Amino acid sequence: MKFLPLVWANLFHKKTRLILTLLSLIAAFMLFGLLQAVSVLFSSGADFVGANRLITQAKVSFTQPLPLSLLQRIESVPGVARVAWSQFFGGIYIDERNFFAQFAVDPERLLDAYPEWILPAEQREAFTRTRTGAIVGRKLAEKYGFKIGDKVPLKSFIFTRKDGGSSWEWDVVGIFDGKDDDWAGRSNLMYLNFGQFDEARQFGQGSAGVYIVRVDNPDDSERIARDIDKQFENSPDETKTQTEKDWNLSFVRQIGDIGLIVTGILGAVFFTILLVIGNTMSQAVRERIPEFAVLKTLGFSDGQVTGLVLAEALLLCFVGAALGMVFAIGAAKGVSSALNGAPVSVQPIVWAQAFVTMLVLAFAVGIFPALRARRLQIVDALAGR
Repeated sequence: MKFLPLVWANLFHKKTRLILTLLSLIAAFMLFGLLQAVSVLFSSGADFVGANRLITQAKVSFTQPLPLSLLQRIESVPGVARVAWSQFFGGIYIDERNFFAQFAVDPERLLDAYPEWILPAEQREAFTRTRTGAIVGRKLAEKYGFKIGDKVPLKSFIFTRKDGGSSWEWDVVGIFDGKDDDWAGRSNLMYLNFGQFDEARQFGQGSAGVYIVRVDNPDDSERIARDIDKQFENSPDETKTQTEKDWNLSFVRQIGDIGLIVTGILGAVFFTILLVIGNTMSQAVRERIPEFAVLKTLGFSDGQVTGLVLAEALLLCFVGAALGMVFAIGAAKGVSSALNGAPVSVQPIVWAQAFVTMLVLAFAVGIFPALRARRLQIVDALAGR
């Protein structure tokens, strides 16, 4: 610690260069924090779902509907506790920018399949008996100011009504929350009563997008999934059943390998930063060759001079990384707001990854200038050779 003032002073040898270098580091680590936060969101979102649920969809694609007549046959599979169904609605609220997830569901079966959602008994009863009823998540209600008794107009870009219109109106009869902070953070969606939806839509009556299968024992999930699909082999309605985690990951894979994309972007960014910071450190050492010669003359060992250069690189990278990660927190909040409250945040694991990255970067940019300073001969340096 006694050499810290000296290292700090060396950083300010060229103030303009220091500021520009810090700005580059801040931008790089802000991007690192934000992209890693998004990557963690996708992976943790998949791990977060219930281990005792399976999703059954059409074998060809989840966009192909399945008839509701499959319900009883799925329920008859040993080990199945409860089956619900869901249909993605795809509605816009007033403005195209106001998009959030909505699903048409059977009210009773939904809450049996997802006991993690907490809804008061009277609101659950109202959702069941109100054919135009809808329940909204707490975070969604807070964002748009929804309250019980409101009428919410939605314009679906998928389903039209029998009269040819695409505008639907739903009555908010309940506001649900999560059983804990994690589930509460994901209460940014809306559920619609399947009754009005199925009766009024122009096409697809008597069918749903997916079945949600709750099982008694998660250890039996693989066997139950096979038994469900086996029932519908070689039929017009062949199915594909998988865990809820794998089903959620399938959506991510449609975009691409998020981890690979993030790694590619960050790899390009940090390779550029490596060249920039490496050149900065090399130039800074070249400019201070006489100063290092004086330090050695005063009794500084080769190891101490090497340590000073590495410490300078570490301090520079640490300040840039810390500021960049702080800015990443603010950027993540902005992204979360833009995604209707999706839990995009800079988790501790991202901070740990940033710390390791900072250490590797500091060593990479500091080692060669440090070795040059270590090999420095006092006579040659003072002579300007």
